[in-house]
Amino acid sequence: MTSPAQDPARVARRRRKHERQAVVFGLIIAFLVVAGLGALAVYTGTIKSPIDEPIHTPSAEDTTIAPACVPQTKKWPDGAPPVAYNKVKLRVYNAADYSFGIAGANADVLADRGFDIVDNGDFTRLIDGSSEIRYGRKGIRQAYTLAAQFPDVRLVLDDRKGSAIDLLVGSDYSEPLPVEDVPLTSGEPMPNLDGCEPVSEIDPVPREYGLGRDPDADADADQA
Repeated sequence: MTSPAQDPARVARRRRKHERQAVVFGLIIAFLVVAGLGALAVYTGTIKSPIDEPIHTPSAEDTTIAPACVPQTKKWPDGAPPVAYNKVKLRVYNAADYSFGIAGANADVLADRGFDIVDNGDFTRLIDGSSEIRYGRKGIRQAYTLAAQFPDVRLVLDDRKGSAIDLLVGSDYSEPLPVEDVPLTSGEPMPNLDGCEPVSEIDPVPREYGLGRDPDADADADQA
């Protein structure tokens, strides 16, 4: 019994279909090979990954600004003493890592010491470096009083009008010192920080605010 003759047109269509499939599978295999070789090159360091650079938001750490010196007046000719902790109005903001409650942890410690915590939460951006104390011309004593609680912190003068200050917990933050190691004595002059300058000679940076905070409300709180 002989096989029926195949339709030449059908045979041609089947051949073209197989040819197209071979081309598609060949392209897929070639792409996978190239991708694999590229990944291997990045892994071994032969070529540099286009996405391995960290995203960096410029911070005040990028601008050198001297701390203000401790005020000297007729009342305090040798330098001002620290402010009573309960007279220091303080905001604490997380500028280190939004996935951790680092602002709340610092706020709890400082509140236990008597500081008046008026707000805590996230800052509008991350700070790459040490923690910062943001203060205005009326808050120099408060800033120094807070700075003494930490082994490493930067003072940054901004253009705020009131005496309330902000602690911005940076990526390289230091934990507060034990109470017994805080170098302050009530009624005694506070030592100047290294490299300080008279406040009148410092150009303040623009005021920044906590994430989602109302600048007008913050200004009212500063004056309260």
